[in-house]
Amino acid sequence: MRITQSSLPFTPWADRGLASLPGMQPVPQGAWLQVDDAYGAQMQHRTGLLAQKPEQVCAMLPTAVSAVLEMLEQVIADLGKRDGFTVGPDSVLCPDGRHVVRDTRRPLETLCGLVQEDFCVLQEDPDSKSHVLTAAILCFPASWTLAEKMGRPLIGIHDTVEEYDDTLARRVQRLFDVLRVGQPLWRANALVYAEPELFQPRPGGVRRAQPTGDGLFLRSERQSLLRLPVSRAVVFSIHTYVVPLENLTAQQKQSLLRSPLGAGLEL
Repeated sequence: MRITQSSLPFTPWADRGLASLPGMQPVPQGAWLQVDDAYGAQMQHRTGLLAQKPEQVCAMLPTAVSAVLEMLEQVIADLGKRDGFTVGPDSVLCPDGRHVVRDTRRPLETLCGLVQEDFCVLQEDPDSKSHVLTAAILCFPASWTLAEKMGRPLIGIHDTVEEYDDTLARRVQRLFDVLRVGQPLWRANALVYAEPELFQPRPGGVRRAQPTGDGLFLRSERQSLLRLPVSRAVVFSIHTYVVPLENLTAQQKQSLLRSPLGAGLEL
């Protein structure tokens, strides 16, 4: 099933604030989580992935239980302020008509059924002073796997990212250290893909084929950082957009062709 959004609400390759790494900006009030025109289709895909590949999309270390429960309550509290969601004492009625049971015994699975975002929980290791990936729901990976990243610090998580050198690693760790409760940050990336499938895990070192030809797609992740007030864990959320290149605005197409991302493309 082809799942795409009708448009891309930002232009990361042309926005100086987003294009520079790590390129974080303050999240506007009430805009941590996103709900868009692909909500129903993405949620159906997430439900299927969780049923068919639970070990690939969901993982939690014992040390992360309290932080994950806190994250679940944070998400539900946010949804209670949004149109389209009705939060009850035991379940949440979602915009596509589903009732999602508030199951604190399976908090990651509950989160998977509520919103389009994937979530990674990172907690500070007191010995190394680095943040370690301790839990995640990852239905829409873009060329990485949970199995290889769980339990690893930031530098180990990004060891296959060419741009993630020592200087960038220090800047990212500094962001995690100074991130304040109630002041989430966001950035976005962009890549051109040959097909729109959202679930694209790849082991480290395995590169995806370079997309060429017609019918290509722009895949962009809106990535946010949020500090939980009690556990002090950092939540890294990922909202994935997949938009056919022909659906980009004229201005987005022009700026894409002028950017390194658009090299070799014909629009």
